[in-house]
Amino acid sequence: MNLESVLVEAEPRVMDEAYAAVQRSHFAHYEAAGEQFTRQRLAQLFELVVEAIQDRDLAAIGAYCEQVAQERFNAGFDISEVQTAFNALEEAMWRRVIATEPKEDLVEEIGLLSTVLGFGKDALARAYVSLACKRHVPSLDLSELFRGTSS
Repeated sequence: MNLESVLVEAEPRVMDEAYAAVQRSHFAHYEAAGEQFTRQRLAQLFELVVEAIQDRDLAAIGAYCEQVAQERFNAGFDISEVQTAFNALEEAMWRRVIATEPKEDLVEEIGLLSTVLGFGKDALARAYVSLACKRHVPSLDLSELFRGTSS
């Protein structure tokens, strides 16, 4: 079975697992936004990942991730909250693929999945950091890490 079909067939389980992982993180913004919001956003990302794999085109997921960065940044989400949601979806997708696919197909399938989600996370991070550079964001303040290095 091709990767897209495996993912579409596993979608309900992937969504439940990814949502549960985000919920366990207890991020205030996702908790305040509620289950419907979080599931809807995970589903949008899921759909774009499957589409990117099917079409072998990263443009739509890149644009979406840049939009998400702007929306979440403006809403006060920390980048770690958004990255955790992406990671939760990625891990859930990996588990389903690894559980169902023959070992000889895993290298290519995990490579495709990782490429698409890695590209999306990179686009998200670049857009978020670009926005954060325009104002102070505590999660990006590395000054504590470098205290005492000028001696």
